[in-house]
Amino acid sequence: MMKKRITLKDIARETGVHVSTVSRALDPVERKAITEEVAARVQAAAEKLGYRPNRIAAGLRTNRTLTVGVMIPDITNLIFPPILRGIESVLEPLGYASIIVNTDSEREREVRLLDVLRDRGVDGIIHAAVLRSDPSIARAAEDGLPVVTLNRRVESSSIPYVINDEDGGICEMLRHLRALGHRRIAHIAGPQDLSTGQLRLAAFRTAAADQALGVDENLIVTATRFDEQDGARCMAALLASGVPFTAVLCANDRLALGAIEALRARGIDCPREISVTGFNDMPMLDLIRPRLTTVRIEQYGAGQVAAKTLLRLLNADDPKDVPVETIMPVELVIRDSTAPAPS
Repeated sequence: MMKKRITLKDIARETGVHVSTVSRALDPVERKAITEEVAARVQAAAEKLGYRPNRIAAGLRTNRTLTVGVMIPDITNLIFPPILRGIESVLEPLGYASIIVNTDSEREREVRLLDVLRDRGVDGIIHAAVLRSDPSIARAAEDGLPVVTLNRRVESSSIPYVINDEDGGICEMLRHLRALGHRRIAHIAGPQDLSTGQLRLAAFRTAAADQALGVDENLIVTATRFDEQDGARCMAALLASGVPFTAVLCANDRLALGAIEALRARGIDCPREISVTGFNDMPMLDLIRPRLTTVRIEQYGAGQVAAKTLLRLLNADDPKDVPVETIMPVELVIRDSTAPAPS
């Protein structure tokens, strides 16, 4: 015989309180409206009776599904697990479940997966794979879907975004290289259809000018993807140009790792002959030799901030009350891949 489903009324009978009080006690947001003693008693009774909330029924009442879509560009990139854990540390205690999708940084796949999430009725989306010009997500936000972008932003849009201090990070890295005597500094830039690549390239140009470091356009190579293969390709292009340089500032760690591998394949020592730097400080970098000098971004913390911003959007009377821009601090991490410029 099928076991009877435990309801709020069963818990109310067990505890001697009103059904509405039981409902508030089991709601992470509404719980603060009642005393801790009552909330604890109701939760203990719910656990004893084996109560499981009916999310479908609750969704019909509140027009919420308690699900959030999280879009990432590359599930193999090691910076995303800490980001995802940060997101879930905020959402999970409030009863939300995350639906994670991987776009592979492909526009058509991103549009298709966005439609999948909207069809699933997610309450909102945290988008870490957005392109600089992304009409599909802009249209979804205009339709009333709460959206927050993370590590990237959509240009000419009011969608709230959480990004890193790209200017500060690039400036500190160039200052570090300059102090080591480097004057001929190349840049492997990120894809220019992504705000991260565009902002870091612009920051490189500005910081180089501010520090009286000449920018040789022959020493700027643009990647098409933020991965090791393109880092190696870009480093090969720099070497093939014949233009001398003693250091390479890469737009992210994976590009830097590919660049170092390309140097190693040609018998060029990093950092004795050419210094290489990254950006992000993805996990396990200190296990790779030479250990990479990089700019550390907030990963777990950025995920938390993005989730909190989305919750504010979900619960705000007016979306304009939610800040559009949040810039996360960064930190220079000096390791073994940079050394004094060769004479």
